[in-house]
Amino acid sequence: MPLALLYHDVVPAGQDDVSGFPGAGAARYKLAPAELAAHLDAIRAAVAPAPGKVPLLLTFDDGGASAYDPIAGLLEARGWRGHFFITTDCVGRPGFVTPAQLRELRDRGHVLGSHSCSHPERFSSCSREQLVDEWRRSRAVLADVLGEAVTSGSVPGGFYSRAVAEAASEAGLTLLFTSEPTTRRRTVAGCEIAGRYTVYRGMSARAAAALASGRVLPRLRQAVLWNAKKVAKAVGGRAYLRLRHVLLRRAYGEGAACRG
Repeated sequence: MPLALLYHDVVPAGQDDVSGFPGAGAARYKLAPAELAAHLDAIRAAVAPAPGKVPLLLTFDDGGASAYDPIAGLLEARGWRGHFFITTDCVGRPGFVTPAQLRELRDRGHVLGSHSCSHPERFSSCSREQLVDEWRRSRAVLADVLGEAVTSGSVPGGFYSRAVAEAASEAGLTLLFTSEPTTRRRTVAGCEIAGRYTVYRGMSARAAAALASGRVLPRLRQAVLWNAKKVAKAVGGRAYLRLRHVLLRRAYGEGAACRG
């Protein structure tokens, strides 16, 4: 399977909260339109696929309004389509896609999947019943909007565990993307688990292209940092989240849930 990159929202400079979740934690992952365009051009130049072969997957989490505009258009201008994972409790709220936009994205060839219903802060700490409910209700909302079943999803906040995957499978998902920087695929309870390499604000187009083209050192560097953060999450729990919020607020401003 192709390597997958993880993006989020695309917003004008100084307008972080116009698309997706507001606040510092989300702002760290938001790019300007010119940045995404530069990334896509650099990736296209670095990855020359064989005819008919998809070189990589471009995924976008949260379901912010920028999925519809400008992200979809930037992808289509280069002959590409995206995988958009939607937080369904936020559909139709300010800063997020609408049902009509979701249908249009599907009709234009983009792939839509679940990003849970409510995007819990520590998804892997939810009970088994909560996990299944988050996946199942999200799938039901998307099926109602699109008129077809949705079988792929991505894990909110990167808080993955085996229980998260088992619940996804029980709820009917067959493909689940995590935030683990790896190309290795595995199967849990019949659900295929796929990793992704995360793109952050400030990452250069050259760095994004290096990840996409499979260069070992950039991918290894992200894997080392991700595994260190994984340990900190497990050991620190809510204390880790509080410290993270403090540091990110200093860099990007305050945070909140989806509005509306």
